[in-house]
Amino acid sequence: MLSLSRGIGAARTFPLQRASRALSLFCSATMASDAAAAKKRVLIVGGVAGGASCAARLRRLDEKAEITIFEKGPYVSFANCGLPYYVGEVIKEQSSLLVANAAKFDKWFNVAVKENTEVVSIDRKAKTVVARDVTTGTDTVHPYDYLVLSPGGNAVRPPLPGIDLPGIFSIKTVPEANAIKSWIAEKGVKRAVVIGGGFIGMEMVENLVHRGIECDLVEAMNQVMPPFDPELVEPVHERLRSKGVTLHLGDAVAGFEPGTSGADGSSKEEGAGLLRVLTKSGKKLEADLVLLVIGVRPETTLARQAGLTLGARGGIQVDEQMRTSDPDIFAVGDAVEVKEVVTGEQTLIPLAGPANRQGRIVADVITGNEPSRFRGSQGSSVLGLFGLTLAGTGASEKTLKRLGLSYDKVYLHANNHAGYYPGARQMDLKLLFDPKDGRVLGMQAVGEEGVEKRVDVVAMAIQKGATVFDLEEAELCYAPQFGSAKDPVNLAGMVAANSLRGTHPLVHWDRVDLGALLAEPGAVLVDVREPGELVKVGSVAGAVNMPLSGLRQQLQQLSQQEGADAKKYYIYCQVGLRGYLATRQFLQAGLDAVNISGGFKSFQQVAPKL
Repeated sequence: MLSLSRGIGAARTFPLQRASRALSLFCSATMASDAAAAKKRVLIVGGVAGGASCAARLRRLDEKAEITIFEKGPYVSFANCGLPYYVGEVIKEQSSLLVANAAKFDKWFNVAVKENTEVVSIDRKAKTVVARDVTTGTDTVHPYDYLVLSPGGNAVRPPLPGIDLPGIFSIKTVPEANAIKSWIAEKGVKRAVVIGGGFIGMEMVENLVHRGIECDLVEAMNQVMPPFDPELVEPVHERLRSKGVTLHLGDAVAGFEPGTSGADGSSKEEGAGLLRVLTKSGKKLEADLVLLVIGVRPETTLARQAGLTLGARGGIQVDEQMRTSDPDIFAVGDAVEVKEVVTGEQTLIPLAGPANRQGRIVADVITGNEPSRFRGSQGSSVLGLFGLTLAGTGASEKTLKRLGLSYDKVYLHANNHAGYYPGARQMDLKLLFDPKDGRVLGMQAVGEEGVEKRVDVVAMAIQKGATVFDLEEAELCYAPQFGSAKDPVNLAGMVAANSLRGTHPLVHWDRVDLGALLAEPGAVLVDVREPGELVKVGSVAGAVNMPLSGLRQQLQQLSQQEGADAKKYYIYCQVGLRGYLATRQFLQAGLDAVNISGGFKSFQQVAPKL
């Protein structure tokens, strides 16, 4: 019985063991299948800022994802903002520009990088892309679960006569920078023409001058740095001219032709160059090197061919999570249209900071890590030029005018740190705000030191929806070598807040018709600076000088004159402070007065435009 029991028990055990093993194998296979299904295949087209950031964060969030970056150039992640300084030999080694290479992506992030590989087509239905090795021409097909487009932008190169002549370069990649450096060395370049006065154009001018090359700058608009308001750019014009740069503003390039120098670079005549740049005004500019930096267009070839929706500005249309019109395809960087946070306008903002944030957001969305959204961009940017700094954030006055939005503004000319501490430098600030509630709309500033610090503070204020009343109360770091007890940001907020409260009535030079004002019997232009200042720095013709130092006595006499209270007094000083003090005295003497924002310094900056 015992034996039988054992036998029966053993007979029953064998099938159970087999079933258990079968179940175990089935579960393992199912788990493997589920794991394979859960393993996301993410293809990223383009590296540099947006694509590389997306890949790195995606790996940090998901160790199992299969991630591949396709980069049609030889460098998957390089600092393209450093290219002008590499040409100028401020950055000595090419290796300094290479943020990460394929080997680093492999070792650090287990990300496959295929350099010199261009994605040439997308099959949205099959969820595959065709990638072409640019050295061999070989095509391969790659499936994806998610596709991220980070193709960047293409340098604008209009079909002008002679555009393909040797010696005419764009600069957007490391190979292009190397080609420029080689041309300078081989041809012994002495004179260059830079076409385009934007960020890259300005940086290229500075770096060419740094190398001892004379420069002409051609810009179709009447100012360099078109995103900025013209009065803030006047100091930039002055600095360029002081460095020997010849400006051709309001003039566009019409074409190119071979220069009058010999084929070996020897001159046949005085001032000859290898090339000649023809402008629409009829100028002929000799050059040994031409840099064409008139902007970039979003690279949308793949997106367009795949039938993805494009926006009104020509960029790829995306939602707040950077999804295109295909929910499994995302797009980031210079190729996409984004919301400008102040105006709500869809626009193109080709900046590295927003591109990096967009790449991170895509990684969050793909992994389901958090409900990440791109709030938009306010275009915060900065330029360094021959020791001068120009920075801005939010909307410019030009943009607000174009969109018909309500705004007001104040100008301020303040020291970057306490005036009694050695080395103080004056900077010019322009603050734009909503006259209804004081919400900050934008700031631009120019000067030698401390400029970007103030603009950064205002950039965060805009992000948080702050008002000018918040700026006047902002608690900022202070020591005499860094700032003042009343920081320029505080002062700008105070001036704007006082204007909104009605205790500091303001007007601006560009809103004053000086001819009509001086001809009008009821209007008086008052300069409250000291007489010696007028002799030293100049004055506005027709202004009455009433120095602040003796103003109270003069006001006593003036207020007793018949008809004095029927007039309106437009007051200015050098930078605005004494004008404010004088305005308060006029008002409390029962006289109608306004302060002209920014004083004579602002007049000098806007006078060419009046």
